Amino acid sequence: EIPFAIIEEAPIYPGCKGTKEELKKCLQDQINKHVQKHFKTHLAQDLGLTAGKKKVYVQFKIDKTGEIVDIRARGPHARLEKEAIRVVQLLPKMTPGKQRTRPVRVSYTLPVTLVVLQ
Repeated sequence: EIPFAIIEEAPIYPGCKGTKEELKKCLQDQINKHVQKHFKTHLAQDLGLTAGKKKVYVQFKIDKTGEIVDIRARGPHARLEKEAIRVVQLLPKMTPGKQRTRPVRVSYTLPVTLVVLQ
């Protein structure tokens, strides 16, 4: 298992093209867009949390077949953690990452920042 930050060939998000660096950036951008589109941000307001920025950290792995597995979340409220896991489960299957030309599991950490208003 290789951390995303040091993988030789990052997993490829469907539709991404370009150099290794471009593919890596595209994957990060697409995951962020996916989260922004699907995360029910109003949840943070509804939970009565104090105003300010809240972070939910989601860790998951992209396995040797490109599937998202082992999703875990840590955040200021269990419902936000559950929502973060739900959103990550919706990610599409990817082309797996490679280390020395062999497919490997890649660990990925995604910080989700929410702003709670008063």
